[in-house]
This record gives sequence, structure tokens and C-alpha cells, in this order.
Amino acid sequence: MFTGIIEAVGEIKKVISLENGIRIEISPGRLDLSDVHVGDSIATNGVCLNIITLVGGMISMDVSRETLNCTRGLEIQGQRVNLEKSMRLSDRINGHLVNGHVDGIGKVVKIELKGESRLLVIKAPVSLMKYIAKKGSITVNGVSLTVNLIVKDEFRVNLIPHTLAMTTLQDLKTDTKVNLEVDMLARYLEQLLSTASK
Repeated sequence: MFTGIIEAVGEIKKVISLENGIRIEISPGRLDLSDVHVGDSIATNGVCLNIITLVGGMISMDVSRETLNCTRGLEIQGQRVNLEKSMRLSDRINGHLVNGHVDGIGKVVKIELKGESRLLVIKAPVSLMKYIAKKGSITVNGVSLTVNLIVKDEFRVNLIPHTLAMTTLQDLKTDTKVNLEVDMLARYLEQLLSTASK
């Protein structure tokens, strides 16, 4: 479980092909590894991955073919990635509850400068729009954001200077594909209501 508050930006230094996926080696940037162990989960651009090796300040994680099929950006050597260690039950939840299970791929359709901030318009899969609410939470490449506006199959978020400085969202360009995770409470509510009506 994560919160969508990015702790560091890392870089994929090496991509190794495996029979059913890849192994990525990441330089974790400023991520504090003092309490991290093999087997721990790290959200990497919003994808929950387990550490396979931790050697010389580098972390390695395996990414299955299934995960590669439903996410973007983990297979690219040199790609900067948002990193977050899994939360402890005693931690503050400054973002929102995030599983690290990507629900779909969105596409950046517009970026507008608004003073020091950037307004980002993202086109989401139609199947996810029922879970996205104005003033609700959405995770974009692992970053917890608040939805400002919804129009058909697009939603808008505001990126404040701090978010831009601390994440890879500053690197986004029009037509970039992004990992999306909708608010888990919306998914559970839909499941509860659908089973209650049967």
C-alpha cells in the first residue's frame, strides 16, 4: 500500500530480458534505502514491484509480461521513474490510499502553463471514467493528484511547483502515455452496490 507521495526520482539503468518479462536495475536517486530489504515493495511510476536484489545502492526488480502489457515506461533504459516505498501503518497519509496496481493507460492531450503551475489534461480509457470524480483522487505515474475538471473521457489536474520539482511529471509532453490508478474506494463502492442490487 502506498500514498502517492513520491519520495525520490530514480533512473532505469539496465533492462534485462527474461523468459516472461524483464528485470530492471534502478539507481534510486535520493531514496533512503536504510530500511529497505529484498522482498520489499517499491511503487515505480505507480507500479508495485518487489525488490529482487539490493547491491551497491542499486535496486533490481522483475516486471512480468502481464505488467508490461498494462503499464508504460518500465521497459525503457534511461527512463526517469517516480519511487515510493510502501507505507507503514503509523505513517501519515498525505496523498490517498494507492495499491500500485495500474488500472489503465492514459494519454496527455494538453499541457497549459498557469503561472508557476501546469494544467494537465489526460484522456483516460472510457471504462475508468466512472471511477474518476471532480475533487476526487487519481494516481498518475504513481503521483497522487486531485481531479479539477472532467469533460467526457478527459480529466484535468493541476501540477503545483512542488509536485513538478519532486516528480517526473515535469517531463511529460503532449501524447505521452501515463499509468493511471483510480481511487480504490470508488472501485469498492461500485462492487458493493453491484452485488447489493443482485
